[in-house]
Parts: sequence; C-alpha cells; structure tokens
Amino acid sequence: MQEINFQFIDKTAFFPEKGILVIGDLHIGYDYSLIQSGILIPERQVKEIIGDLKVTFSKIKKKGYDLKKIVFLGDIKHSFSYEPKERNEFHEVLEFLRGVLPEENIILIKGNHDTIDYTFEGLMKEYYLEGDMAFLHGNKSFPEIFDKKIKIIVMGHLHPSIILEEKPGVKKEDFKCFLQGRYKKKTFLVVPSFLNIIEGSNVNEYASRENNDFSIVPKKALLNFNAHVIGKEDVYDFGKVRDL
Repeated sequence: MQEINFQFIDKTAFFPEKGILVIGDLHIGYDYSLIQSGILIPERQVKEIIGDLKVTFSKIKKKGYDLKKIVFLGDIKHSFSYEPKERNEFHEVLEFLRGVLPEENIILIKGNHDTIDYTFEGLMKEYYLEGDMAFLHGNKSFPEIFDKKIKIIVMGHLHPSIILEEKPGVKKEDFKCFLQGRYKKKTFLVVPSFLNIIEGSNVNEYASRENNDFSIVPKKALLNFNAHVIGKEDVYDFGKVRDL
C-alpha cells in the first residue's frame, strides 16, 4: 500500500508535508432542514462548525505545523434547492475561513448536495489535484484522478461510521471513522463527515447491502479497507471492515 504521510486530527486528515487540511462533508443547513420538517432542535450548527475548526487549527499549530491549504470534500451545503438562510450560513463559515487563509488556498469541491454554488463566483471544483494526490467528493469519477501519476485519492461522500457494542445486545455506540485501503491500484482515504448532528452511515452493514453505485468505490472493495475509529482521545485502527 502506498504510504501516506498524514495525521488524523479529530474528524479531519492533515498532510504535514504539504500543509493541507482535508475536511469532509459539512452539510451546512442540515439543522435548519430538520427544524423546517418539524423537529425541534437547537439551531447551532454553524457555531459548532466554526468552534470545531478553531480547535483543529489550534492542534495543528501546537504540533508545530503550518496550515497552508484547506480542502473541503464536497456537500458543503445540505439542501438540494436554494435556501437563503443556508446561503447566509455558508458565507458566515467562508468569511471565518478567509480570516485564516487567503481565499485561493480554500479549496471547495462540489458534492452531490452542492447543486448551487453559493460562492456565486464559480469557485467550486469537481476535483482538485496536487502532486500525486487527488481530492474529490466521491459520488462521481473523473479520468484525471486515475491518471498514472496519481497515487493517493482522498474523498468524502460516504459519511463512514462504525457501531461498537460492549457485549452483544447490551450497549451500542456509533462512532465516526476513516476508511483506508486500495482500489484500482490507488490508495484511498475516505474522510468522515464533519457534521456533528449524526455520526454517519454504518460500515458494519456493508457486507449485507448490495452495492448501488452510491460511491466510486463499491462496497465490495470497501470491505477490504481498514476502519480508523475516532475516539475521545485518539483515532484507533479496528482492522478491515469485513471483520467488524
């Protein structure tokens, strides 16, 4: 397997040699959509996103690394239609980020939920390449990411999580996780969602579900990926998905 020089920092992946921080699906506006559907929850998603980002930036600085670029892996917004409130929240997060890095170093990749480019400047990309690395959402494939010069592909889209239980039928908990493995002679890293409201989609169930082409990596291949589970203090390797 191609060695990847990166670190897990909470829900993100950081590549110290390149100074690139990779962040999975934000789904800005998810809490608002729940409220609109009649579910009464506190409207605090944007505040939590910015708070979590500040913590991540602080940890990178404490490790002595320089943050040079941020790559968002798509599904930055949630609603498939235009929502003024969601647009405003999108710009609130973007404005915060502009205080951290120059705008050209904030890479916004288009996901399947990003039906409208709220930047209104065409800043969202289908994918992003840097050296031997490719970054994309993961719902659509592009010939460029499978070019022979590309060794590592980083994607989101799947919102991977894992259900762990102390004893069968006793207590179950859901945790976000990263997935890392090989597919089509490339090393893949699947980053979990940055969304706090829900953990994600359980990889424990991959073996029992038919692949519906939801991702560029079929579930059959994902079964051979390793799951790295995000705990309270660290990220832990739980071995292959098929063995969970």
